[in-house]
Amino acid sequence: MIQSANHKNDGENTAITCLFLDIGGVLLTDGWDRHARERAAINFKLELAEIEERHHLAWDTYQEGKLTLEDYLDWVVFHQKRPFSRAQFRHFMFEQSKPHPEMIELVTQLKLRHSLKIAVVSNEGRELNAYRIAQFKLDELVDLFISSCFVHLLKPDADIFRLALDIAQVPARQIAYIENTPMFVQVAESLGIRSVLHTDYASTSATLASFGLQRES
Repeated sequence: MIQSANHKNDGENTAITCLFLDIGGVLLTDGWDRHARERAAINFKLELAEIEERHHLAWDTYQEGKLTLEDYLDWVVFHQKRPFSRAQFRHFMFEQSKPHPEMIELVTQLKLRHSLKIAVVSNEGRELNAYRIAQFKLDELVDLFISSCFVHLLKPDADIFRLALDIAQVPARQIAYIENTPMFVQVAESLGIRSVLHTDYASTSATLASFGLQRES
């Protein structure tokens, strides 16, 4: 019988061999957060309160992979006739994603220096996720994508972390997780995963160094 990696012997090495990462707020900006929706409301002359109400009803279902982006847009934006096209709105959505170059460089250096396995554990809708992976070449850095749209689980559900542990086949004590949402850090830590609440490059780099993951000088 195959045993899950997080159930291996307690006496094994606790050196970090794998990084779990969020995408939005860590490697990149959030893909479609409140600020992006505010910019969209201004740009397309939309009623923000109505967009926000509809967004919150549909967003989790989209991120779980149970709606397409077209479905989401049907319910949130194009439930009535608009003077702009779907293509224009999709382009605007995608353009909200920007990189955090220092964090991408940090993870790249740590992966090379410490031979780390890199796994994304992220709440992302499929089309936005695909765009962000391709646009910022995340597939050249990341070994495993445990994205909510693929596995139909959303953080803070602990099962997405348990699934990530099983897929990565690395014990929880050998993983460091970088995440910018405090609740998600707490869930990961409850499973024995050492976690970093990411607020800025300098503090995250220092915390990882305290775990034994120093970047090149």
